[in-house]
Amino acid sequence: MAQLEHVNITVSDPKRTAAMLSDLFGWHTRWEGQAMAGLGYTVHVGTADSYIAVYSGSDPAQTVPKADASYQTRGGLNHIGVVVDDLDAVEAKVKALGFEAHSHADYEPGRRFYFHDADGVEIEVVSYD
Repeated sequence: MAQLEHVNITVSDPKRTAAMLSDLFGWHTRWEGQAMAGLGYTVHVGTADSYIAVYSGSDPAQTVPKADASYQTRGGLNHIGVVVDDLDAVEAKVKALGFEAHSHADYEPGRRFYFHDADGVEIEVVSYD
């Protein structure tokens, strides 16, 4: 059986994004340092079993978002889905960080909402009650 270990996304400030993910989801930094060949900086944030590698190249100004292009771009990142125990508590944290929760839905078998982080990365937060 295979298991997803990590995904790697480009952000403008890896330390800021890792801190936000840790605050929202109770994750921890597994590793951080220079990216391959010293061409940027990466933080691995997650659990003992899986993580998100948040990366920025040597020139963060080059990481310019394309407005809502991911769903029309082959290979684009559409969103990251995270399962939580207490959806309402995480939504309160999302709002406290200044992000707007949207697209709330109750569906079988759970509930969810989405938000965009400071770099425009869409994150789906879901709870299976």
